[in-house]
Amino acid sequence: MNENRGPRWRQRALGVLLAALAAVLIWVVAVPLAGVDLDATMAEGQAPTRINLGMVVAAALIISLLGWALLALLERVSRHGLRIWVIVAVVFLLLSLAGPTMAETGGAMVALALMHLAVGGVLIAAMIRSARR
Repeated sequence: MNENRGPRWRQRALGVLLAALAAVLIWVVAVPLAGVDLDATMAEGQAPTRINLGMVVAAALIISLLGWALLALLERVSRHGLRIWVIVAVVFLLLSLAGPTMAETGGAMVALALMHLAVGGVLIAAMIRSARR
C-alpha cells in the first residue's frame, strides 16, 4: 500500500523543520533544564562563544536547507541522486562531529554531538522517506 502523504517538497520541508526541532529539544534539555553551559571555542586564540538557541536554530535550518538543495540538484543530474546524497550526508555528519570537540566542557561536548547527530539523522531519514513515496 503506497500512502500519498502530500507533495515531495512538503515532506522535505517538514523534514527540515523536524531536524531543527530535534536540535531545539536537545538544547532545551541541556541548557535550561540540565544547566549545561554550551560554550565552544570557535577559533584558536579566541574567547569561548556561548551557543544560544538562535544559533542552534539558524545552524540546523541552514545546513538542512543546503542538504535539501544538494539532494534536489543530484536528483536532476543523476538517476542515483538519492544514493549519492545519502553517502555525502553521512560523510558530512561524521565530519561535523569534530565541531563538538571544541566545547569547553564534557557536558557541552555531549549536548553538541547529540544535536549534530539528531539534525543529521532526522534530515537523512526524512529525505530518504520523501524520495521513496
